Amino acid sequence: MWAQLIDYLKFDPKQPLIFNTGLFLYLFLILLFFYQFVYKRKKARILYLTIFSLFFYYKSGGWYFLLLIGSTITDYVLANLIYKSKEQRRKTLFLMISLIINLGLLAYFKYTNFLVSIVNDALKSHVKFIDVILPVGISFYTFQVLSYTIDIYRGQLKPAKSIWDFGFYISFFPHLVAGPIVRAKDFLPQIGLDIKLSKRDIGQALFLIMTGLFKKAIISDYISINFVDRIFDNPTLYSGTENLLGVYGYAMQIYCDFSGYSDMAIGVALLMGYRLGINFDSPYQSTSITEFWRRWHISLSSWLRDYLYIPLGGNRKGKIRQYFNLMMTMVLGGLWHGASWNFIVWGTMHGMMLAIDKLRMEYLPAMKGRIWSVLGWIFTFHFVAFCWIFFRSPDFETSWQVIHQIETGIQWNLLVQWFNAYTLLAIMLVFAYATHALPNRFNEWVTERLGKTNLLVQALLVVGLIFLVMQVKTSDIQPFIYFQF
Repeated sequence: MWAQLIDYLKFDPKQPLIFNTGLFLYLFLILLFFYQFVYKRKKARILYLTIFSLFFYYKSGGWYFLLLIGSTITDYVLANLIYKSKEQRRKTLFLMISLIINLGLLAYFKYTNFLVSIVNDALKSHVKFIDVILPVGISFYTFQVLSYTIDIYRGQLKPAKSIWDFGFYISFFPHLVAGPIVRAKDFLPQIGLDIKLSKRDIGQALFLIMTGLFKKAIISDYISINFVDRIFDNPTLYSGTENLLGVYGYAMQIYCDFSGYSDMAIGVALLMGYRLGINFDSPYQSTSITEFWRRWHISLSSWLRDYLYIPLGGNRKGKIRQYFNLMMTMVLGGLWHGASWNFIVWGTMHGMMLAIDKLRMEYLPAMKGRIWSVLGWIFTFHFVAFCWIFFRSPDFETSWQVIHQIETGIQWNLLVQWFNAYTLLAIMLVFAYATHALPNRFNEWVTERLGKTNLLVQALLVVGLIFLVMQVKTSDIQPFIYFQF
């Protein structure tokens, strides 16, 4: 018994601790049970949640949790040195040290082998790749740390009151490994507040957790395993119609996967009394690419805007410079997602379209009204879906194969055959896109109703959803797509 318990507590790279696993559910229920005895005392609450968060990270990423602790201590010290320094030159020096350490670690773990491959291709050399394992969530917590030190440098934020507060902010497990990217100025003020949850808060938390789990474990995983992965593994084996439907499928898969994780993260945090910002706002309802980036991965797009686009000059230095700044921001945003030319191309295409959209709004302001909105929605969705081809494909060759199959082989008469072969998947896709099109007031109505139900009904709904997940889930737990970033 004890040996089995120890095995459960050990890190297993094949079975990381993620929200859609049974182990996480059990551990979270235990966490909540004991949380009721400590949540009223700030120090005990922070210590309790920090210990669990570090354990969560260990179970998700192994001994790299020591790297997280090291980064936390280093940046806590540097941020205080920035704040206490009287000379601007010293402030800048300590900020540069923080940037070099954090971006240096991110570059080493994420981009070393990519740079080696570029050197090998350019010089026809044979430099060996380094055996580097990417720490889970390093892209997310690096951006959180940088926002903290930069805001203090700018005079927009005071340092955390203690290293325990700062460590809790960085390690808080709901947002630790796959976002949302939480700003210190939004989270630190909550730490000292009393935990108070209304019935509506509980209803909202349960709604987010249930919808997030449904989107990830039922829709996203099923679409991925039963259709999308097959298409992108070998596009030439399938018709143009199937490749096109595979692209549509992946557009919904990645949305349900990532927004599902964000929903669960926000809901889990809310059940413990902490509020994280919204990360997705029905992005496929967007009528322009500019609007899309206001709705998709909001915490990242706003981070790139505040800490990259605006420091580059934003729109303050002329139109040409503005378009260049947009391009650079999105190229680097693409590179943030992964060390691959595919991600750079994906970011470049979005940057180009953002620049074109700015031109359209300036020189064609009359393009408004219902008809233009419908046309804008159709174009925006298909442009985003087209870009997803490069995001999903393992290399350029696969991307071009998908595009070639779609260009040369679409046969609409195959739709009936495809529906007959993938009936459940087709129903899931239609259901996912239909519910995505629902207005926000529908979600608000469900949240209100759920908050007014009694505890027994809420528990039955959660148990019923878990039972449904168990019926349709695959034998292997499917990790979240953004775990690799």
